[in-house]
Amino acid sequence: MGNLILCHDRHAAHPYEITRIHCRIFTIEELCYYLCNNLYLIDYTIMNGQLCEWLDEELGMDRLAAELKDVLRLKGSVEKFVLTILKASKIYRDPEMIRIQNVLEHLKNQKDIERQKFKGDNLLESGEVEEAIIVYQAILNQEKDESVDDKFYGKIYAGLGAAYGRLFLYQESARMYDRAYQICQDKALIKPYLYASYKYMSLEEYHILITKQEEYMEINAQMRREIEEVRAAMPADAGPEMLEKWKRQHRRSHS
Repeated sequence: MGNLILCHDRHAAHPYEITRIHCRIFTIEELCYYLCNNLYLIDYTIMNGQLCEWLDEELGMDRLAAELKDVLRLKGSVEKFVLTILKASKIYRDPEMIRIQNVLEHLKNQKDIERQKFKGDNLLESGEVEEAIIVYQAILNQEKDESVDDKFYGKIYAGLGAAYGRLFLYQESARMYDRAYQICQDKALIKPYLYASYKYMSLEEYHILITKQEEYMEINAQMRREIEEVRAAMPADAGPEMLEKWKRQHRRSHS
């Protein structure tokens, strides 16, 4: 999550329990670790007087407890409450604190389900593909949230399509992209759907697929032109491995 630069030696005799996940915390490091690894799911339940008293009585952090009580008294935001804890602990370096603050600002007015998607998107972007898949699947497996429209769920399927593609699970990737397109009707989803299909289908199966719709034929032709552009831009002595690497980079830059 970030580099620890200070270790506090105070260990609580009585742990504080995060009721939402039934997690018991004994140190300020554990509290900060929980907060930083659950930024996407933090809500008002973490913001209470009991936590202030625990920090004061169990960890001897009376100044921090007083600051947090002021945030509560003035009806401050959850984001301010969390940042006050993290800053006072002096555990994370400035660049990490800036990143955390930016994430909290982005999440400020989002619904719970939107926060979950944002977490999945960030995991995927940072290369933690399996973790992203778990988050996306958890959203799809829970009861449908009527506060978001169907296209929101279409974007979840698109995220899964991208994640499976990065794991070379092209059949699953194509299935997810197809589902995403059926929901969103976004033509930008056709290209990754066709690419994933091409990677797992036989040439005959792929030919049958692209002849089903004129739009598929057009996008397939566009993809072929892009591959030729990649080939033309490569050094003359480049081998097939380098070509594949360049193609992957090209796909990611346009995903």
